[in-house]
Amino acid sequence: MKSNFEVKGLSVEVDPSSHEASTFAEAPVDKSARRGKRVVFGVNLTVKSGEVHALMGPNGSGKSSLALVLMGHPAYQAVSGSVELGGKNLLSLKPNERAKLGLFLSFQNPVAVPGVSLGQLIWSSYKSITGDGKADIREFYETVKKQAKNMGLKEEMLERFINDGFSGGEKKKAELLMLLSLQPKFVILDEIDSGLDVDTLKKAAEVVNQLVKKGTGVLLITHNQKILKYVKPNVVHVLKEGRIVKSGQVKLAREIEEKGYAGI
Repeated sequence: MKSNFEVKGLSVEVDPSSHEASTFAEAPVDKSARRGKRVVFGVNLTVKSGEVHALMGPNGSGKSSLALVLMGHPAYQAVSGSVELGGKNLLSLKPNERAKLGLFLSFQNPVAVPGVSLGQLIWSSYKSITGDGKADIREFYETVKKQAKNMGLKEEMLERFINDGFSGGEKKKAELLMLLSLQPKFVILDEIDSGLDVDTLKKAAEVVNQLVKKGTGVLLITHNQKILKYVKPNVVHVLKEGRIVKSGQVKLAREIEEKGYAGI
């Protein structure tokens, strides 16, 4: 069933002193920021199933802050507005509850998790999010191994601790492998293209396009339009100083490349 991911009038403040922040999978919080600093101002956007929305903007514009509050980072608090997935309010839910509703965040800088293998994480996440108690672990792993091979990840990577000693490209591929395995309804990709060589970039785009064809809605956060050559967005948004200042079609991304963000 098709659904929408809707953000209405969302304003966000950051509390870098939050004791819960360190328990989140990634906490790129500006520790110098004063408590209660407003970082996102009245953002509105609606991503439909099977759509790709590109969110572009200069460094420090609030793109990652928006991504983190959407997924439930405890240091980022919504002070106004709403976030809904399929008509259900997300702001009162914990990150794992948002994930069970079908939301996935691919981190800009995935952290290492010693003691837990990548394969264990994918299998545990799949069972927890889908609630499929009848899934056969052997069949599941065979599928994951094939997906990993197609992405250029060696099978041994599934036995290694999560992101422990992984290269930048391997970390991004591991995130994409999670995506393929979980098949979320909506995904937020925070600079999935950052630091990738052209071959890995094309593979990342292939995964995103595959999910979109199956109905996954995508909010694609990026600095530049390299990945937009392979993933065609339905809408491009420009975020500056925490506000969406312009939205348009893919030609807006080309305009940014020509004029820079100062010209928008």
